[in-house]
Parts: sequence; structure tokens; C-alpha cells
Amino acid sequence: MRMRQSKHNSGFTLIELLISTTLFAVIGTSTYFAFQNVLEAISRSQVRSDAISLIKGEIETVRNMPYVDVGIEGGYPAGKLLADKTLAFSGNSFRLNTYVRNIDDPYDGTLGGMPNDTAPADYKIVEYQIECTTCGPFVPIAMTTTVSAKGLESASTNGSLFITVSDASGNPVPGASVHVVNSKLSPTITIDDITNTEGMLQLVDIPPSVTGYEITVTKAGYSTDKTYDLTLPGNPNPLKPHATVATQQVTSVSFFIDRVGTINVAAKDNQCAPIPGLGFSLSGTKLVGTGPDVLKYPATTFTTDTAGEKTISNLEWDSYTIASIGALEFTGTVPFVPFTLNPGVTMDVALLFEPKTIKSLLVTVVDDVNQPVDGASIQLVKTGAYDQTLYTARRTIGQTDWGGADYAVQSGGVGYDSPTTELQAHASGSGTTSTEWVVSNTYDMGTNSITYYHLRFDAQLQPAHPSPDAVRIQIATNNDNATWNFVGPDGTDSSYFTTSNAVLPTVLDGKRYLRYKIDFYLDGETTVTSFKDIAIDFSSSCTPTGQALFNALGPGTYSMTINKAGFQTYIDASVSISEDWQQYKATLTR
Repeated sequence: MRMRQSKHNSGFTLIELLISTTLFAVIGTSTYFAFQNVLEAISRSQVRSDAISLIKGEIETVRNMPYVDVGIEGGYPAGKLLADKTLAFSGNSFRLNTYVRNIDDPYDGTLGGMPNDTAPADYKIVEYQIECTTCGPFVPIAMTTTVSAKGLESASTNGSLFITVSDASGNPVPGASVHVVNSKLSPTITIDDITNTEGMLQLVDIPPSVTGYEITVTKAGYSTDKTYDLTLPGNPNPLKPHATVATQQVTSVSFFIDRVGTINVAAKDNQCAPIPGLGFSLSGTKLVGTGPDVLKYPATTFTTDTAGEKTISNLEWDSYTIASIGALEFTGTVPFVPFTLNPGVTMDVALLFEPKTIKSLLVTVVDDVNQPVDGASIQLVKTGAYDQTLYTARRTIGQTDWGGADYAVQSGGVGYDSPTTELQAHASGSGTTSTEWVVSNTYDMGTNSITYYHLRFDAQLQPAHPSPDAVRIQIATNNDNATWNFVGPDGTDSSYFTTSNAVLPTVLDGKRYLRYKIDFYLDGETTVTSFKDIAIDFSSSCTPTGQALFNALGPGTYSMTINKAGFQTYIDASVSISEDWQQYKATLTR
């Protein structure tokens, strides 16, 4: 009888083999990595055990040393221990730091306390910190031991130096590195130690010395604070001279350090284009000496790179001022100058410049808490010679000199009058009405982050024309520098601007390129229509906050009037212009 062969006896299919192989690989890989993790954990545990054994050996050595030898070579308390040394063990290299401190125990009073302890060095604490330099990731280990002297105490002829380290907010900074050197003593004393959890380091029972203890305090990623030599030129009256320690007295010195910050500087022109190779200086306001004042961060010169940028790192928290160097005129910064750099902060600062002109005045307007005021109108007047109104945090484009036919295209009946350089349209005088027009050159704002505000112009009809449409203006903006759709105050092409100081429609905002078109209506009777100037107010990402720049001023005395809703009117009738570039600061009150 023929038996039917079962399919189950025909072997594995290809798919079953692939699945089995994949499962085996996954399980094998997981097992391998788990085994590796176990080995690494065992290795780390062994390394830590080795490090602890090394410290215990050092502690045992100290406990068998004479008390007078328990100290740091070249440091204080002086002794025979090395502050820093390298140890080899089980194929690894370890770095061992040793600190020795005299301790003034309050049990029998403290130096300068109640009761007064005239022998404050009651015992010593020896602290060890060890790290493995060849083990990869390793958490340092710290251990301490106390060492006491045999016999009775005697009155000390030394003093104590208590060092307190705080951050910018007044909070203690634990683990700050304190470097103390006294080269006036023989032998020279050098102490390297760290602050405790309360941000303090107490150097008890150290030799007296007048302005001999030079102290420097820092921490990784933090600023530096220190004492200064009274005898060095350039800072004859330091605010924090080298410390003095007197017999049986406590000298307390406070230091302030905090995380350093960074300033990313970007220099831009009035069209927001980067300015490469621009020189500028940066200076802080903190003092390290007076009479004369000595800045902790004096004016330092920098130059922007090919992208118009410069990164300045490791800056202490401070209030910083920036000044321009070279042929460009400094028109402001974003944010407002001077600006405050807080601890650990990275700040973007835009420096704004434009070509220098004769007699410029940069006006800064702030409120009573020194914050910039945007949108304030500033009218600067010199009787019979100058009258201009600008707004803070806004810039102005336009035309005042039409000499040389400075426009893009015109209808044919428009010219300019010399030497007044006014734009003019001439009628035939035959009684036939006509319309002439002119389109401006393109204004490039440099960015599409634009808000447009007002249109101002000055036109005169000779003789006077009764129609308000004798001069009509439309504005067009775009981002392609090609599509020009001229509109009026309602944002459509069917309306026109006919009066000065008109508000521009929001449809123009957010577009980089701008042109305006001026229409002249001639009734056949008016012989000349003259157009003196036009101005458009706008703001952009490179417009300085709270500031306005007046250019081309003549020397003399001007009157300034500043208005802003919610503030009292500010008036100064004696603004003197004498230099090529000046700053003026006005504070508005509510």
C-alpha cells in the first residue's frame, strides 16, 4: 500500500529559516550587550574600589606623621604633603588632590568671638579628592580625616582669613577655586583650595601680613574675581586690595563670580545688509579702582567677520556699552544701549550704522525706569533754518533734492528747478487741462520685516489751486522688485493721498521694495506746480528702539519738543549742535 507523505516532514521553508535567524541574532545581540554592561559595571566598581584604597593609604600615612608635618608643601598650614600628585594602580592612573585646613572649633570659643579663642587652630582637617584619568567616565571621590595635636594649646601670634564667594544674586557658590599667594613672606605661601557648601573658605591660623595675601577666585564656566596690588601703576586705588591678616584677628573678604555669558554681534547698515570688517569697541561699567576710575572690562576693540558678525564669549555679567570706530555713523543698537548681560545668557545684539554726515544728532527717548519709548514724535526746530519731525524706533526714506532728475520715469512734462531743486510740472497756459506724473526710484528696505506709518510731503501751487487733487500720490510695495500696484489710503488703486501726514494702509506692510507715484493735475491756468520733498516713516528689524537720528544739521541752538500719548510733553529750547556726531537722551514722565 502506498503511503501519503506529510508536508510536515518536508523540512523548513525559506521564510521560516529567515525568521529563525533573525530571532537568534536579536537574542544573541541583546545577550551580548547585557553581558558587556555587566562587565563594565564590574570594572567601574573595581576602579572605585581601587581609588578608595589609594585614599585610605594616604589617610593612614597622615595619621602616622608628626602633627607639624601635616600640611601642604609651599602652602599653609605648611607641611610635607603634596597638593597634587599622580598615582598608578592596577594599570590605571589616578590624580590625587590634597587639602589641609586649620579648624577653629567653637567648643572653646572662636577667634574674635565670645569667648575669644586666642589659639584658634584646634585641629586640622585633611581632605582628599581623587579621579581616574585613564578610566573614561568616572565620578570623583572625596574623603576627609581629622588630625589633632598632642598637648595643650598656646596663644597664637597668627590670624585668620575668611573668604566668602557669592553669585550675582548673593547666593553662595560652593566648589569655587580659591588661589592664595603671599610672596612677602619667606618662604612664600601658596594655597589652592575650594569653598564649602556655604561658599566659604576659612584659612585659620595663618601668618600676619600687611596687604600680602593675593587672592583669585574662579570656577569652571564662571567669571573671575580677585584682589589687586596697591603698588602697580594704572590702578593706584583698587576697590579690593590684597588682603591684610593681623595677629589674632579675622579678616573677611567677599568675592562675586557667576556664569559667563556670550554676545553675538551683527553689524547692519540702514538697509539691514551685513557690514563686514567693521571695527567697534565694547566696554563694561564695573569698577576695580577709583580716583581715577578703572574698569574691570575696559574698552576692547573687535572687528566683524565677512558675514558682518562677531561672537564675544566669556563675558561677566555687566552693563555694556558699544562705540563705533571708522567712517560709519553709529545709529543705535537692538537692544537698547547700554544693555545688561545677565549671568549665563547668550544675547544677540544688532549694531546699526550708516554713512556719516555733517552734524548728526542721535536722540534717545526713555521712560522714568530707563526703558526705551517707541513711537514718540521728536520735533527739532531752528528758527528760519530747520524744522523736522521724526519718530523713535522709526526711520525715514524720501526725497528732498530733485537735482539731476532723480526719479525712475516721468510723463514728459516734469522737470526740476535749479538751484532750489524742486520738482516742477509746467502747464501750456492754453486753458487745456492736463496731467503729468513721475515715479520714484526703488527704495530697498533690506528686509520684508517692515511696517509703514505715515506719508508726509510739501507741495506748492503757483498760483494757488482750489482743487485738492492738484497733487495726488499713491504708494506701491512688493517683494519681487517688479510688480508695482500703486494704492491710496484705503489700500486700493482708486484712492489717492492728497494731504500730508496721512496714515499708510497696512496692505503695504511686510514688503521690502517701495515706490511712490506723484500725479500733477494742471488746469491750463496754473503755470508751475512745485514739489519740495516727500518722506515715508517705517520700522524694520534693524531699526533702533527708542531712538531717532537727525542728519545734516547746521551748528547752533535748536528747540526740541517730544510728544507721546500717556506722557507729559518734553521741551528743551537749548539743544546745542557743535560736533559732527552727538547723543542726546530725554526722559519722559507720565
